[in-house]
Amino acid sequence: MLKESDKDASQTQTAIFLDPEEERRVKRKIDCVVLPLSSDLDKQSLSYASVFGMIEELGLHGTQFSWLGSIFYVGQLVAEFPAMYLMSRLPLARFVACTVILWGGICMCLAAATTFPSFMAVRFCLGLAEGAVSPAFVTLTSIWYKKKEHPLRIGLWISCNGLAQIVGALMMYGIGHQAMDIAQWKAMFLICGGLTMLVGILFFFLMPTGPGAAWFLKPHEREIATKRLQAESEGGDHTHFSISQLKEAVGDIRAYLSFLFGVLLTLPSPVIAFASLIIHYLGYSNFETMLYTSPSGAIQIFFIWVGIIFCWLWPNRRCAIAIGLSIVPLTGIILLFALPLSAGWGMIVASWLASVISNIFSILLSLNASNTRGNTKKAIVNALFFVGYSVGAICAPLLWNTEYAPRYHSGLVLALVSWLVFIPSVAVYWFSCVYENKRRSAVQMEVSEHVAEVAGRDMTDKEDKQFWYIT
Repeated sequence: MLKESDKDASQTQTAIFLDPEEERRVKRKIDCVVLPLSSDLDKQSLSYASVFGMIEELGLHGTQFSWLGSIFYVGQLVAEFPAMYLMSRLPLARFVACTVILWGGICMCLAAATTFPSFMAVRFCLGLAEGAVSPAFVTLTSIWYKKKEHPLRIGLWISCNGLAQIVGALMMYGIGHQAMDIAQWKAMFLICGGLTMLVGILFFFLMPTGPGAAWFLKPHEREIATKRLQAESEGGDHTHFSISQLKEAVGDIRAYLSFLFGVLLTLPSPVIAFASLIIHYLGYSNFETMLYTSPSGAIQIFFIWVGIIFCWLWPNRRCAIAIGLSIVPLTGIILLFALPLSAGWGMIVASWLASVISNIFSILLSLNASNTRGNTKKAIVNALFFVGYSVGAICAPLLWNTEYAPRYHSGLVLALVSWLVFIPSVAVYWFSCVYENKRRSAVQMEVSEHVAEVAGRDMTDKEDKQFWYIT
């Protein structure tokens, strides 16, 4: 019977057929091309624009600003399942590139909206374009990297979210000091959209469809890039939709937990978008608000790297790490409840801590990438996570009514309850993986025999009896 440590070792024994130094060199080349092209999009521009006159110019009141946040995710929710199907049928890299270019073009159209209904319509279309992007990046990570490499790579991708907060806030600070023929908040959307379109064009021409087609690798390096993944049974990017894999996903508890994680992780997230308004309503000027908002992104990046380091130290304890890291935003939410509004910097720091969600987000996405096999099943599970993400993002902002600024009591209650439910939900996922691994530990097979059996095949994690779940 194989112990967990023995099983982990068996999954890497094929490395003896590869020169470790050559494999490291190939991995570095992959990092230099794949990771920069997989950078995240900046979704915080709406928050920055709100501080620089957008709310007043569009005449927003009550929950209308909240609806501008929610409608984006309505569009994403509508697009999620069609995108899931298209991701399993089309070359993934090309499909994502076209979607990113479309996203940038629609973002620029936000500058042309002059009323609440027109802005809502453009935000809905922006959400439609977003539907495929994040799930596809998770799938791309699993195509290029081993399981143990997932937390770092997804963490680097999610770090771009924190970096975008810093750059976006400072960019808005700079734009706010310029005299322009158009409103400064409109210029922000034009710049963000144009930069995104540029990234999409680069993605289209530079992102290979998989390790076997990597233009930046020599022929023998492509072989190394392909072989190093065969021990973990990754069959690459296939372009067919499997009904049997759909049925398997429907019967897999981890698929439903992935959906629940998406909901619970997103219900507290409006604090990120509303942090600027919280700070602004405390009496700080537009420019002070931008400066005091930007450190939030740096704190996000710091805690993402805390999560990455913990995952490196304890590679098979991702669920425990996610539970431990949830204490940070939970503390921030409690402080926003408890501190008086006169606390000033105390409230600002509390809003920073309450916004620390991206690190947990990256760990959960790495679990999806590591614990799901099969082209269609992987697309479904990733889509379910982002369906939950969209549902949470639609509902949560509606409890953040600007009439109740800056305390936003109802939104904080929802955030608190979400974290308290999230922790036991992760524990259930953890238990399901441990249970399945113990059940599979009785199945033994020679590594070489296993690689020969599964190499290049579009098998699921349940079909591959040697598959080992990361806990």
